[in-house]
Formats: sequence, C-alpha cells, structure tokens
Amino acid sequence: MLPLILLCLGLFAVLVVLAVLARYLRLWLQSYASNAGIGLFDLVAMSFKKVNPTVIVRSKIMAVQAGIGDAAGVTRQALEAHYLAGGRVPLVVQALIAANKARMTELDWKLATAIDLAGRNVREAVQTSVYPKVIDCPGKNSGRESLDAVAKNGIQLKVKARVTVRTNLNQLIGGATEETIIARVGEGIVSAIGSAERHSDVLENPDIISKTVLARRLDANTAFEIVSIDIADIDVGANIGARLQADRAEADTRVARANAEGRRAMAVAREQEMVASIEESRASLVDAEADVPKAIAEAIGGGSLGIIEYYKLRNLQADTDMRRTIAGGTTPNVAVAQ
Repeated sequence: MLPLILLCLGLFAVLVVLAVLARYLRLWLQSYASNAGIGLFDLVAMSFKKVNPTVIVRSKIMAVQAGIGDAAGVTRQALEAHYLAGGRVPLVVQALIAANKARMTELDWKLATAIDLAGRNVREAVQTSVYPKVIDCPGKNSGRESLDAVAKNGIQLKVKARVTVRTNLNQLIGGATEETIIARVGEGIVSAIGSAERHSDVLENPDIISKTVLARRLDANTAFEIVSIDIADIDVGANIGARLQADRAEADTRVARANAEGRRAMAVAREQEMVASIEESRASLVDAEADVPKAIAEAIGGGSLGIIEYYKLRNLQADTDMRRTIAGGTTPNVAVAQ
C-alpha cells in the first residue's frame, strides 16, 4: 500500500505543478524575458493575496522597459499595495512613463498613487501638463453666450475669452477644478471692464483685460496654472448708463407727481375747510342780523331809541345799501327795515 500511496502523492504533486505552470508559466516567461524580476512563487503568492498577477506583471514590464524600475519606486510590492488599495495600477504606470519621457521630475510614484487614489485621472493630468488645455469662458454648460460687463461710461461690452491652462501636479490633490478657473476669470474680466473709463479703451486694447486678469493670480489654490488668457471676441452691447438714467428720471417724475398730487389734495382739503368756515361765519352773521330787529324793538320799547333816531337809522341804512348796490356789492341789507 505504501508504494501506491506514494505514487498517488507523486501524481497529485505533478498535477499541482502542471496546473501552476499552466496558469503562471506564460506570465513568468514574460517577466523573465523582460527582466521584471517577478518569480514564479511571487505569482502564486499574488493569487493568495487576491491580486491580479496579469495586471502586476504587465505594469512591471511597462515600467522596466521605460526605464523606471525599482529605482523610481515602482517595485512589485508597491504595485501590489496600490492594487490592494483600489488604485488603477496600469494608469499610474502609464502616467509615470509619460512624465519621464517629458522630463517632469515633480511626479514620482508616491505623488502619482496619491493622485490616483484621490479619484483624479493622473494620466490625463500629465497629458494636460505636457499639452496645455484650452477652456472657454463662459463655459459651454453655463447657458450664456458671453460675459457681459459695463464700463464707467455706461456702455455694455460682451466678451468671450479662452483660457489656456496646464496641470499643476503639486496642487492637483485638493486643488479647485475648471469651474473655479472659469468663475475667477469671468469675475476678473468683468472687474477689468468695469474699471475702464470708456468702452472704447477696451476695444482699442483688448490685452488690457488679459494683463489685468493675469496679474491677479487667479490660479491660486487650483489644480491648474494659467498660461494665457486670450480675448476671442468682444462686442458692444446696450447703453446701460443711459437706460439707468432714463429709469431714474422716470422714477423721479413719478415721485414728483405723487408729491404734487399730495399737495393738490391738501389744497383741496384746505379749500373745503375754508368754505366750511365761510359758511359757518355766514350762519353766525345771519343769526346776529336776526337779533338786530329784536334789539331795536326792545330799545324803542324801553325808551332808549326814539322814533326820530329810528327813521334816521333807516335812512342811513338805505343810503348805505344803495351805495353798495351801485358799487356792485351785495344785496341791500333789509334787517333794520324789518
């Protein structure tokens, strides 16, 4: 039985070796041929670590063939650690190769893996750093055709700008994105136009806007570095100053009309008060005139007024009424006659 058991164990060992060779032999031969330095047992250990051996081997081969092997920090252990951390190993290696070819010494393995784990596309960042990117201002998704600003003389200008940026790898982690660049550049353009005394000054020298905006260092704390700001188009809009003056004049006219209407209403009320006062005085006068005959009668009855004095008073009153009538005055006063 012992020889049979040994034979079975030998056959099992052969099958295991054949299975390992069938799965990892091709990868090991690729690694050996390219001097990647990944052994057969390393490939078997990757399977136990839940690491994809194909990804690690091909990424290591790319790095070695590009001249950024262990000396640049791209070791097998580093590749496995980044894979287990959820990183995109081939993308990071390709970014390092592109940076090495472009002689970008600021990008190393540590920074590249940090950018990748932060969710940024490190390969695209390297490409943008090598070949600057053009951003339209205002953005295509903003829904606006141009940036509108008003000079000091009240003339509106409509501006379209193009911002050329390159990636700042050192600030890519935590740095602001394109939307911040577009917003800052738009604010700078509006401020530059608003500082101009006349809109014709901006039309004659559009580079005033570019110089003013670039001097403000709008790329601070962003993931990009502004290379240039070019004014693609500039048009003259409406006369906002004149429109505002017209609106202000209309508002002043309405206020004046309201004040005049208030004064007219007060005058009408005062007139009505005076009419009422006159009627009140007239009523008092009528009451007083009604008491005159009574007073005369009492005076005659008491002997204070004689008949001769009474007739003289009537003659005097009649003469007065006649003179008043001739002069165009009121109707004759007949209170005494009564």
